[in-house]
Amino acid sequence: MVFSSLFFLLFFLPLNLFFYCLMPGTKAKNIEMLLFSLIFYAWGGPKYLLLLMGMVWIAWYCALKIGRNKSRKRKRRWLVAGCVGLVGVLGVFKYLTFFLDNIQAVFHVPPVVPQLVLPIGISFYTFQLLSYVADVYRGEVEAQRKYWMLLLYAGLFHQCIAGPIVRYEYVANELEGRTVRLPMVGRGVRRFFVGLAKKAVLANGCATVADALLPLAANELAGVPAVGLWAGMLMYMLQIYLDFSAYSDMAIGMGLMVGLHYEENFNYPYMAVSVKDFWRRWHITLSTFFRDYVYIPLGGSRCGRLKNVRNLFLVWLLTGFWHGASWNYVLWGLYFFVFLLTERVFLGKVLEKIPRFFGRIYVLAVVYFGWILFRSENMANIAVILKGMFGGNGNGVMDIQTEILLKNNLFFMIFAVLACTPLFKAGKELLLRWHSNHGRLAYPVYAGQVALMVFLWLLSVLALVGNSYNPFLYFQF
Repeated sequence: MVFSSLFFLLFFLPLNLFFYCLMPGTKAKNIEMLLFSLIFYAWGGPKYLLLLMGMVWIAWYCALKIGRNKSRKRKRRWLVAGCVGLVGVLGVFKYLTFFLDNIQAVFHVPPVVPQLVLPIGISFYTFQLLSYVADVYRGEVEAQRKYWMLLLYAGLFHQCIAGPIVRYEYVANELEGRTVRLPMVGRGVRRFFVGLAKKAVLANGCATVADALLPLAANELAGVPAVGLWAGMLMYMLQIYLDFSAYSDMAIGMGLMVGLHYEENFNYPYMAVSVKDFWRRWHITLSTFFRDYVYIPLGGSRCGRLKNVRNLFLVWLLTGFWHGASWNYVLWGLYFFVFLLTERVFLGKVLEKIPRFFGRIYVLAVVYFGWILFRSENMANIAVILKGMFGGNGNGVMDIQTEILLKNNLFFMIFAVLACTPLFKAGKELLLRWHSNHGRLAYPVYAGQVALMVFLWLLSVLALVGNSYNPFLYFQF
């Protein structure tokens, strides 16, 4: 079950909110949320629910041991035990097949490689549990004594399969006791509907065009004209931002509906003026996780130059691997490592001195070609796309099918590009400032907001009813 499915929108979420409102207190509301979250996660396979519960138990037990021991040495042992247990389970399900495939290709052993199904969302809730155990060790949070409360934190359906990566310290107090106000619910509903439309209408529309222009088979890809490849990668670039940020919008919105505040996860990354700035805006909770739990513990930048390079290299190697067990993701992570290192050495100072427009063009070019690595799990496709963009496949510049496809989607593509900028947000803020200066127009403004939300909901539902193509990019995570 995903947020952009009709069953979730028309049955699961309304039932969840209906019963949530009937619950008499915070504890009862938490139990109701936990039950719905377990049903949500078990929808994709009950056996993976047992895996989630087992990993939560590892974190819960090790954190209790850390909290109860006064010896620093024993605390460290339980920290290591918890991290090894959690990372070990993640490694088996996500990376074992990848490593065995590569060993078999080189040494022709083992004779049979197990093909394990990746449990949905395992990377997200594993990182949340790792941050929880580490924060208990650091003394930043107290160990949660109730197992079911930690299970609620890790398995809450708002964010367990698609993020953002929520650190326990940010929601611990709200899980124990919270007050929900009507304006907060209103903000949550608006945020959810905006995210839903972003996914159902824009991201899915971009995916349809991108997949038509970028077939997975190398022989078909080689025949796509150069303009088709450039446009296809542009649509994929738009799709991946609109899709990822849409799920974060919906998660943040659902959290607000029940009094939980999740961190922002995307901040118009395609408006960045450097690659460093891009990663401050893209998947913010993942970037901060690697900064706080890998980069800084390794020494960060407060060490020698060679060690700092090593730290950056390890962070971006792990960032690539986190996104998927395939060499293209490793290359994608190291690709950004090279640009970040270059900016740290000299390019960052240059970017500070030149107009920001040139910095934005530079970032868009770097990110654009980076998405070629990200999309092409078949390594041969990377070369085919890059050659084809410059006519190296004998593929020509344009054909009639590509021309028709692009003309039919021209206005949609323009709107999708604008949706990746702060233009609509700036328009909303301008309207609100105007409203604050003309208080007598409050009711028309509120009525307009309600009408817009109803329109977005209807548009999204119609898009989902009329189009069975609804890809979920987070399956690989």
